[in-house]
Amino acid sequence: MSHISVGVEYGLHCLLHLSGPPTGVTVASVRDLADLQGVSIDYVAKLFTKLRKAGLTVASEGKNGGFRLAKPASEISVLDVVHAIDGVKPLFECREVRVRCAVFDGNAPRWAAQGVCSIHEVMLEAEQRMHEALARQTLADLSRRVDAKAPRSYGPSVVRWMENRSGSA
Repeated sequence: MSHISVGVEYGLHCLLHLSGPPTGVTVASVRDLADLQGVSIDYVAKLFTKLRKAGLTVASEGKNGGFRLAKPASEISVLDVVHAIDGVKPLFECREVRVRCAVFDGNAPRWAAQGVCSIHEVMLEAEQRMHEALARQTLADLSRRVDAKAPRSYGPSVVRWMENRSGSA
């Protein structure tokens, strides 16, 4: 089981498409974002409900309505998106196995039960480092990576595809 859901992956892809030129547009409908990625409209709508509630996107109504980023891509971290979609959840949940050792016969000594479990301590450090890494990376950083990796025609193709969709609706 993944700690970070597939919803985060789709949410990040959607937000990248909203990060503006050269790889995206600034406003798009849930329908267009869903169709662009081949997933259901309901699924993307649920993601955008969470993203809006977290203050990462805003909705606009009307003929050219849809969603846009609520702040610059450089101010939205990957961790912001993870927390918006998946919530804040621990990487590891300690079950206090250390105090249930059969050798203790139901009466764990103080040394075994005192303080943070050594295994839990390692997991807490890993979680902290993961959060730090995700907080350092922004949508703008991801957009630059996509732009550097993809052929020059990719971004304009996405923009044209979106524009053609909004013109035909």
